[in-house]
Amino acid sequence: MDNSRLPDFRDGIDIHDVSDGSIVSGRVDSEEAILVRRGHEYFAVGAQCTHYHGALASGLIVDDTLRCPLHHACFSLRTGVPLRAPALDPIACWRVELIGEKIFVRERIPQAPDGVMPSSANSKPTLRSVTIIGGGAAGLAAADMLRREGYSSGITMVSADDSAPYDRPNLSKDFLTGNAPAEWMPLRSADYYAERKIELLLGAKAQSIDIQQRKVILSNGRQLDFSALLLATGADPVRLDIPAAGGARLFYLRTFDDSRAIVAAAASAKRVVVVGASFIGLEVAAALRQRGIDVHVVGRESIPFQRVLGIQLGTFIRDVHASRGVVFHFGTSVARIDGSRVTLNDASFIEADFVVLGVGVRPATALAEQAGLAIDRGVRVNEYLETSAPGIFAAGDIARWPDPHSGDRIRVEHWVVAQRQGQIAALNMLGHRQRFDAVPFFWTQHYDLTINYVGHAETWDAIDIDGSLNARDCAVTYKRGGRILAVASISRDLQSLQAERDLELT
Repeated sequence: MDNSRLPDFRDGIDIHDVSDGSIVSGRVDSEEAILVRRGHEYFAVGAQCTHYHGALASGLIVDDTLRCPLHHACFSLRTGVPLRAPALDPIACWRVELIGEKIFVRERIPQAPDGVMPSSANSKPTLRSVTIIGGGAAGLAAADMLRREGYSSGITMVSADDSAPYDRPNLSKDFLTGNAPAEWMPLRSADYYAERKIELLLGAKAQSIDIQQRKVILSNGRQLDFSALLLATGADPVRLDIPAAGGARLFYLRTFDDSRAIVAAAASAKRVVVVGASFIGLEVAAALRQRGIDVHVVGRESIPFQRVLGIQLGTFIRDVHASRGVVFHFGTSVARIDGSRVTLNDASFIEADFVVLGVGVRPATALAEQAGLAIDRGVRVNEYLETSAPGIFAAGDIARWPDPHSGDRIRVEHWVVAQRQGQIAALNMLGHRQRFDAVPFFWTQHYDLTINYVGHAETWDAIDIDGSLNARDCAVTYKRGGRILAVASISRDLQSLQAERDLELT
């Protein structure tokens, strides 16, 4: 990108051109940067989020932090350090000097070597080893935070997946569409784990946990000692008992291998049936339609996402898919599959080259149940994400925690929530005693439509729509008893950030 027309902050900028609370775009030499004023303080940081390169100039300043408008990552304006996922890497940060009535950006503030911070004063000196069961969002975020906080003893990640931690949301979005190559998918390079001395065991299964002896026993017989343990086993797809014969091709989508298998099958496919109008199901439908494949969606409900997003927004998303040629078969299910013929319960049938099943997931709690941990439609944790056994934490899809914003115990199957819980669990392993009070956030993508959702509303008694769904410019607010529980938005990234901030204060 040609940044030559942007002002170079090294040459100085007039103080009157930077109002309090504003963000000014510019550069430092050839590197794009932004200048932020907060009261009498000035900060210069990199202009792009390190997650999906969101434009931070369109973000939100909260105290001495800056939040990304795309997926709500949060950075320190003082150091550039990523404070909250989904970003895991810092943004550039420069020293700022005020001379007279001009602001000058000086030398870059060095990051700690390899992103590792000095050991925290209140870290537990007796924490000899950490075992993490799960190689997804929560697991990697926890390991990353442990090393950033200066923890130098052993970390072992046990992952049943054959691939190192990867960008799971992209499995049903850009990777499946064909817009993201495979090399973009890993969250960290192969060298990262060796450099950070994180033992990553792929294709490994934890068979049991011995809480008294502080051991994890793997299916191959290996035993892992732990001082602290994180359960981040995620969720498993709900598998349907559908009679299938004649070489029928059925796919679920949970892993990188699953997505690659669907991409390979799609290369020669002309028609596909998607079973389930879930977020995964309809994101898959959108991706396959963008590959030019005819898509039929079979689902029991007549309005997708009605339970989560309400009738108006659910109907709008359904109509977006219909306008792109998706054919819906609502109020029915699949009775059997014979080769390429998919027969529905109403005796109608659809010819399809393959079938993708996306009817939801279940938290993978078997290991926690075996260990005798408290279970409550997930693994029950306290506000510090600690389970009923001291020193054993849970994060991600399996964790049910006391949400201070809704007043309910909730379990949320969202990527960003899992990452943030992994980070907080890691801090609490080190003795920080930090409550998990983040407002849940997720985004869903359908063709060129992206919906951001902050908060959590399992039930509501009122929905307010500000703006227009058809114009793709609106905020949908979910309330109960007059209290705002959640906000879904389209093309209102800054308002989504503001809603998140406001929910944090309730």
